[in-house]
Amino acid sequence: MDMVTNVLDLVVVVIYFIVLILLSIYGIHRYIMVHLFRKFRAQHPQITRTFEDLPMVTVQLPIYQEMYVVERLIDAVCHIEYPRDKFEVQVLDDSTDETQNIAKAVVERYQAKGLNIQYMRRTDRVGFKAGALAAGFEKAKGEFVAIFDADFIPSPEILMKTIHYFTDPQIGMVQVRWGHINSEYSLLTKIQSIMLDGHFVVEHIARNRSGRFFNFNGTAGVWRREAISQSGGWHHDTLTEDLDLSYRAQLGGWKFLFVPDVVAPAEVPVEINSYKSQQHRWAKGSIQTAKKILPVVMQSKLPWQVKLEAFFHLSNNISYLLMMILSFFTLPSLVIRYERGWQNIMILDLPIFLIGTISVFSFYVFSQKEIYKDWPWRIKYIPLLMSLGIGLSVNNSKAVLEALLGYQTEFKRTPKYCIERNSDNWQHKKYRVGKSALAVIELVFAMYFGFTIWYAFLNGFFFSIPFLFLFFFGFIYTGFISMVQSDRRWVALKRPVPNI
Repeated sequence: MDMVTNVLDLVVVVIYFIVLILLSIYGIHRYIMVHLFRKFRAQHPQITRTFEDLPMVTVQLPIYQEMYVVERLIDAVCHIEYPRDKFEVQVLDDSTDETQNIAKAVVERYQAKGLNIQYMRRTDRVGFKAGALAAGFEKAKGEFVAIFDADFIPSPEILMKTIHYFTDPQIGMVQVRWGHINSEYSLLTKIQSIMLDGHFVVEHIARNRSGRFFNFNGTAGVWRREAISQSGGWHHDTLTEDLDLSYRAQLGGWKFLFVPDVVAPAEVPVEINSYKSQQHRWAKGSIQTAKKILPVVMQSKLPWQVKLEAFFHLSNNISYLLMMILSFFTLPSLVIRYERGWQNIMILDLPIFLIGTISVFSFYVFSQKEIYKDWPWRIKYIPLLMSLGIGLSVNNSKAVLEALLGYQTEFKRTPKYCIERNSDNWQHKKYRVGKSALAVIELVFAMYFGFTIWYAFLNGFFFSIPFLFLFFFGFIYTGFISMVQSDRRWVALKRPVPNI
């Protein structure tokens, strides 16, 4: 019996360290991204020549249940500065609610002003967003296609600042940086904004300028029509049709360009359940795309650096599943090492944890420093960002497992509430995401890590406590706020749900 116990104890500790090492490898990948960013950030994209005769551009607006923001979107797009005889707008509306009437009325208003804008509605939602884009693409007249989701407010000069990059015939897509309309609304929106800045500023610049593949982000970008057609068009067999098409186009030889100096402001989710729904879709879609695309990438004749980065890029959300395994084995590992007198190997935890935490910290510090003058004030939120990332691991692990097991779900759009000022309210509006049992699991893990912190304190594992607290806070934040913000009793009492 003792032998069996010894073996089981050893297996637990080995699994714990294997998972910890795998997570540290993804942490090292962040260091590589920071290195490439610092190496190439001064190489700004340049427009070498301009179109003498501007090409036709179609702007596509995929819409589904967007009654609060659809008018704002169409107004902004219709004020884009571009020759009206070379400018076409498609409002691709799959809505089944009041959005239809609002969108139709706005379209008719601009049609009366002579703008080439069309309201297009399908008989079904086959393919969801990808299906809507494909349907509009068949009727689009533009040589180039710009796409904006409903939560965006493109600036009037956005096309004139991007179209001339396409004078290079090899450029298939130009992506601009996302801005944040409501980043100061709550702690959640502040953290999301920093997360997105890291993705756009560090990852996109590092990948794009070093010759690796990067992706169109589904909105705030312009495509060459030929690049979409030659790459097989929009597919809807994954939840991230943008990531899928991006890789197929680049595998086909098209070059992509990221232009960080051009910014498209957007509304980030203000309610955590909506945010978790968005993250679930992105995590699941990326793994679906990895299963579909990575074998093709690995069998191609691309340089090994491109293949390696594609692996980390497309498989990155596996780290959430690893985080859940690590969470489960943390307390047993501590107990076994204490009771077995294996405290000496605790010294191995520290460098591995530091690799992960410092890599995340530096990743986001560089993104904030690059675009904000008040970056020293902003980086105080990074520890909370790390906690939120851990707290999302229950939600996103479910997404990863669904993708790995081939479990199909529909495309769930992220609700938008037209939140632009801190005084704006979303609590009594439609589209709220309902309760989920995952919040209970998150709170269970919060209690689990609360007990683990207590155990570590009693037994002298003091250096572990700061790292354990990141897990505790992440799980209690996501679980508690998810429950509070989905509780209809707050609405019935007409009390504001905490903007935290």
